[in-house]
Amino acid sequence: MSLKDDASMLRSIIMDHYEYPRNHSLTDDTTYASKHMASASCIDDIEVQAKIENDRIEDIRFDGTACTIATSSTSIMSELLRGKTTEEAKAIMDQYFGMIDGKDFDEDVLQEAVAFCNVGRQANRIKCATIGWRAMAHLMGIEEYQDEK
Repeated sequence: MSLKDDASMLRSIIMDHYEYPRNHSLTDDTTYASKHMASASCIDDIEVQAKIENDRIEDIRFDGTACTIATSSTSIMSELLRGKTTEEAKAIMDQYFGMIDGKDFDEDVLQEAVAFCNVGRQANRIKCATIGWRAMAHLMGIEEYQDEK
């Protein structure tokens, strides 16, 4: 069975990253770029920081108030993109936003981010599942994912 077909495992991944979010603290280090994101329609209000040097994402951090979906998706994103080149990160983001839009995706590329494969069916959750990813797109200068769809 594919991970995307195991609803219990998907819920488990989301809850693990919500209860124990990774990289969930901000830094005062001025070498980090920062992007604040807030939703007008729910409690999501987060800041994402990234240290990008020589086209490589050295670190990603985040903090703020957010729902289960926003917190867990940003936590997974921070782990998935850390250490990647900006080109590799863009390829992962292409897969993630494609998955959210209901397109085919590569589970091996998305790893735990597959947990959000059904979020596109709930229009009110798309903003939650993409808020951290859109902040990271801003920090990387990827315009196509910066604005909400």
